[in-house]
Amino acid sequence: METNKLNRIYAKMKEQGLNQMIITDPVPIYYLLRKWIMPGERMHALYLNVNGDNHFVINKLFPQTEDLGVEITYYDDVEDGVEILSQFINKDETIGVDKNWPSRFLLRLQELGAGSKFVNGSKIVDKVRQIKDADEIQAMRESAKMIDEVMDKLIPWTAKGLTENELNAKCLEITKEVGFSGPSFEPITAYAKGAADPHHMTDDSKGKHGDCVILDIGGMWHDYASDITRTVFIGEHSEKQKEIYEIVLEANKRGIAAAKPGVKMSDIDAAARDYIASKGYGEYFTHRLGHSIGMEDHEVGDVSSANDEIVEVGQAFSIEPGIYLYDEGIGVRIEDIVVVTEDGCEVLNHYPKEEMIDVPEA
Repeated sequence: METNKLNRIYAKMKEQGLNQMIITDPVPIYYLLRKWIMPGERMHALYLNVNGDNHFVINKLFPQTEDLGVEITYYDDVEDGVEILSQFINKDETIGVDKNWPSRFLLRLQELGAGSKFVNGSKIVDKVRQIKDADEIQAMRESAKMIDEVMDKLIPWTAKGLTENELNAKCLEITKEVGFSGPSFEPITAYAKGAADPHHMTDDSKGKHGDCVILDIGGMWHDYASDITRTVFIGEHSEKQKEIYEIVLEANKRGIAAAKPGVKMSDIDAAARDYIASKGYGEYFTHRLGHSIGMEDHEVGDVSSANDEIVEVGQAFSIEPGIYLYDEGIGVRIEDIVVVTEDGCEVLNHYPKEEMIDVPEA
């Protein structure tokens, strides 16, 4: 068991007046046990109690050969795993429950009266996971360096006549070549009007001379995600494209400059959004400024006008303003990942963005 992370969860539980909780999502279970376990439709649950009386309940199909730092209780397919779990729960106290736990298990636990009240315990784990430690930040630095390399290798392919789907496949191929275990999300490789549609589904469209191309890509390295977006142009860019690009670039810089401890997430969003609005394109910036990232590409907590949470040292999130002019086939987004430091933030992505990239046509 990861002792430092567990102690941070204990502290947050005590702060919330919660003595016990169960964790069932494979990601936070790995966060604590450093072991990936994918139980499929079968129940598994890590029971935590602030008094240290912790238990891991899991099906016998998943025998654990190493010491995970917690007492393990097994059940088989003809036994009621939830009933076995309920035996460890203090029935007269509130129990925190994972937000992703299937209702068939939760309802059974409620039928058994295991806990006087049921609350969302994931809020505690999610909050702790927002603050990255030194090892996590180093893994994210390495992941960011590698995705920068993927971007460098991918950009020349945007002007070789590939369809969006073919460009997507090329991205996945390069992602594996540089050493990632896989992508952190399905890449977005979009030309022209596809780039100008934030919800565009990759298709068989081909780019042409003068098109903008959005490349939003990421990979998984040592269980930590990277994410980057760059916008390039096939052959050459127009004056209108240059105008939009420079506005988005400045908004990206302003968002990064605003990212520091003690400010609100909504303040960071406003730093970028207000600038875009001042240039007359506010209605064309249609999404939040950023999302939290770590073991998952999108973790709980975002950079948006609706989030007034105070930024803390160790938080990692994206800064990704965009402007989308669908009728004109112009879409520009620039995204970097930052980690909050004592006096500002560290930008993990270093792939060039200052100058517009016109990709020579094959």
